[in-house]
Amino acid sequence: MMSTTTAAIIAVFIAFAITAVMGPFVIPALTRLKMSQTERTYGMESHLKKAGTPTMGGVMILCAVTVVSLIFVFRYPKIGPVLFLTLAFGLIGFFDDYLKVVKRHSDGLIAWQKLLLEFVVTAVFCIYLVLIPDISLSLRIPFAGGKMADIGFLAVPLLFFAVLGTVNAVNFTDGLDGLASSVTAVVALFFTIVSLLLEAGTAPMPAAVLGALMGFLLYNAYPAKVFMGDTGSLALGGFVVGMAYTLHMPLYILIVGIIYLCEILSVMIQVSYFKATHGKRIFKMTPIHHHFEKCNWSETRIVAVFTVITVLACLLAYLAL
Repeated sequence: MMSTTTAAIIAVFIAFAITAVMGPFVIPALTRLKMSQTERTYGMESHLKKAGTPTMGGVMILCAVTVVSLIFVFRYPKIGPVLFLTLAFGLIGFFDDYLKVVKRHSDGLIAWQKLLLEFVVTAVFCIYLVLIPDISLSLRIPFAGGKMADIGFLAVPLLFFAVLGTVNAVNFTDGLDGLASSVTAVVALFFTIVSLLLEAGTAPMPAAVLGALMGFLLYNAYPAKVFMGDTGSLALGGFVVGMAYTLHMPLYILIVGIIYLCEILSVMIQVSYFKATHGKRIFKMTPIHHHFEKCNWSETRIVAVFTVITVLACLLAYLAL
């Protein structure tokens, strides 16, 4: 019988192959359908040249991850809830992208509509975890020698906060060529290793995401030929928090997702400070990757530095096990 390690390696190769092969067909199709990125005039001036680059490339990632997950889900049923969260948030992102680029609604889904859909998906995920005995809401405590904590009813509001926060934080991270893809590929590798180490029965899922992202980077690395859009970024956020909960590791998101955390905190701090001081700013521009662009860092340098930081954070999280 195939070992879990072998299954994970196969998952990487299949997902990579699917995404790599889809690129030459999907990218021209998205271009013909006029599903192109629209850069706002009040954003980064250097990004105006990206207008017209096809977006919604996240469908390539979703297809690869879904196919591979369905191959392994019957042998590894714990993949199921993670796949659900990934696909559900990916569909929300797809509708948002569709309204933006096809229907030309500049902001896509209205904020309350998007939040409501995210809330419903999170509620379904929460109910599943509560009802299924194999996956509880207990938390693995970092640097505590593998000890678990049960915080009772507080686990439910924590789950909603973690899911909604993580998904939107990953969404904010998707602002430079290859940034969200590179950072999340490292996080996916971390979850693959941890899944194998803990014998959690979930390794093929993060392995599939790793392979899909490596394939996507063939087209998304600078200069990007396609963007993932909200279709990809929301799906990746769902994957990250879904894996974290399946492994009882939501607290570890604060470590491995340090870049996601910095991105969303920079926006919150900037908005709060702007309102409190009636127009003053702490950062030159947010999310924080744009601040570094304003400091004359190149896109490739920012992506490289943020990826290295994520690697170091994942090594720290591994020690925290």
